[in-house]
Amino acid sequence: MKIAIGSDHVGSELKPVIMEHLQSKGHDLHDFGAYSAESTDYPIYGIQVAEAVAKGEYDLGILICGTGIGISLAANKVKGIRACTCSEPYSAQMARRHNNANVLCFGARVVGSELAKMIVDAWLEAEYEGGRHARRVQEIMDYESGIWRPEDGIPENYL
Repeated sequence: MKIAIGSDHVGSELKPVIMEHLQSKGHDLHDFGAYSAESTDYPIYGIQVAEAVAKGEYDLGILICGTGIGISLAANKVKGIRACTCSEPYSAQMARRHNNANVLCFGARVVGSELAKMIVDAWLEAEYEGGRHARRVQEIMDYESGIWRPEDGIPENYL
């Protein structure tokens, strides 16, 4: 699998640990930065990774900042991205299974390296279920594209 990965300065120490873990499992990675603990802005890396995933250059993306929240907010501004912030494996698994999350975010100040590996593994091993979840994911994508609004109710073609 081709995976784009990025972090701000806070995640720059955990990122290589995750990269080594993923490479040992045969994944093809591209590191978008940051490459040091020198202060930088998480939106730069969150948006770069998200854009690469949205364009189809990478299958999935992984982002790390202090909490995972800020970088997730930045990534979710990119059309076509469904970024999730997870601090344990179950939420990561369900984000893929039910929400078809294509970018995983977590916080280097929230999870340690072993838990981060478990979160990544649970997310990557899960498969999108589609079915009843597909309608909800489609509603999100259609809202983002401006072709559906909640007050429109559930479109016939979603049922």
